[in-house]
Amino acid sequence: MTSSSSTARPRIVIIGGGFGGLSVAKALHKAPVDITLLDRTNFHLFQPLLYQVSMAGLSPAEIAWPLRSILRNQKNARVLLLEAKSIDLDAREVHVCDSEAGDTDSRIPYDYLVLAAGARTTYFGHDDWGKIAVGLKDLNDAVEIRTRVLLAFEAAERATDPDERRSLMTFVIIGGGPTGVEIAGALAELSKFVLARDFRAINARVARVVLIEASPRILDSFSPDLSESALRQLQELNVEVRLEVKVTDVRHDGVTLSNGEIIESRTIVWGAGVGATPLTETLGVPLDRGKRVIVEKDCSMPGHPEAFAVGDTAAFLHQGERALPGVSPVAMQQGRHVGRMIANDLAKKDRETFHYTDKGSMATIGRSRAIAQTGRLKMSGYPAWMAWLAVHIFFLIGFKNRVAVLLNWAYSYFVYQRGARIITGRRLRPGAPEKES
Repeated sequence: MTSSSSTARPRIVIIGGGFGGLSVAKALHKAPVDITLLDRTNFHLFQPLLYQVSMAGLSPAEIAWPLRSILRNQKNARVLLLEAKSIDLDAREVHVCDSEAGDTDSRIPYDYLVLAAGARTTYFGHDDWGKIAVGLKDLNDAVEIRTRVLLAFEAAERATDPDERRSLMTFVIIGGGPTGVEIAGALAELSKFVLARDFRAINARVARVVLIEASPRILDSFSPDLSESALRQLQELNVEVRLEVKVTDVRHDGVTLSNGEIIESRTIVWGAGVGATPLTETLGVPLDRGKRVIVEKDCSMPGHPEAFAVGDTAAFLHQGERALPGVSPVAMQQGRHVGRMIANDLAKKDRETFHYTDKGSMATIGRSRAIAQTGRLKMSGYPAWMAWLAVHIFFLIGFKNRVAVLLNWAYSYFVYQRGARIITGRRLRPGAPEKES
C-alpha cells in the first residue's frame, strides 16, 4: 500500500492507546510514515491492575501514564485526544468528534488503519443491569467500584437496622473469570485486614463476599487443578463461591439466582462478560458474536488489506479451535506483527501469518495468593503471587510507576494498610448513583 500522494509519507491512523495500539506505534518508530494515534483519554492504562484501584490498593495515577510522554521521543508519531465515532473503510476515513454530544464531526484520512479500541462491558441483553452492576473496563469504572464499596461500609456504620446493615455488608461479584476472582479476593482482604480496625459500630471482618459463576468451575481457562486451587484460596478468605448457577435478575437491593436464591446486597460488581467497542459495527465487515472483527491471518480486515484490528477488537480464528483470548500479551504481539506488516508493505515484501506465542497465564486471588501456568509448569499460592508481582511491575509503563507500585505493595503487605481509600463523586448514599450521567 502507498500513500494517495506520490510525495507524501504514508498516513497511519491508530485508534486506541492501549497495549495493542502502542505496540503498533513503537514497531514503526523508524519507518518513513506519519502516525496519528487517537484516543478518548490522554493516558495509557495498565488494565491488569484496574482491580487494585477498585479495591483501594492503588491510586489511578499509579497504573496510568500519559500517551504524549510515552511517544515523546518518537518524531513520526502524534497523539490526538479525540473519540472515533465511525470508520468508512471505502473512503479510508475515520469520523471523530471532540465532545460528549458527538456534534462536532471531523474526518481523518488514512493510508493504513489499525483498530485497537479495546472492549466494553456486555450484559448479555440486560443492558438495564449496567446501571446497578458496574463493570471494570476503565479508570472510571474502577473509581466507581471503589466509591460504592467504601460508601457501603460507611452506610453500615450509620445503620441501626440489622437487616439493612447485613445487606450493606454483602458484596456480590458476578463472573468467575480473572476479573471476578481478583476483585473477590481483594475485597475479602480489604474488609478483613485493611478496614478491620477503622470502624466502631461494625465489624468489617464479617463482610460477606459472594462470587457467582455459571460454569462448573472458576477460571476455566486454566487447568482444572489450578482452578480448584484458586477455589480453595478464595474459600480460605471466606469468599462464598456459587458454581453452576446463573443470575436471573439484578436489582438495587440484590440479585436473584436461577436456583431461586435471593441475595440481598447494595453493591454488585459485574465481571461476567466483555464485548468489542461499538466502533466495529460501523465497519461493514464480518463480526463474531462479541462484535469483534473476524480478521485474516495477517490481522487485516476482510477485503481491506490496509485496515487491521488487534487486541479486544479482533477475533483471530486461525490458531486453534477458539479465538485468541482478549489479554494484553495477545494485543502486544498482534500490534508488533501489524507494525512489521506495514513495514513489509513499504519495503515491497510479502506479508506473514500472525502466530501467537503463549508465555503463560496468571491470576491473583489476594495477598500472597495466586495461580500461574506456563506450558507444563504450574504454580499456586505464594510462588505464583511473587511471579505475578514481578511480571506486572515489569510491564508497567515508566520507571516512576514501577517504583510507586512496588513501594505501595510492600507497604500494604507488611502493615495491612492502603492509602487510596478515597470516596469521590460527592455522594453519601451507597449503591448505584440515583442519577446516571
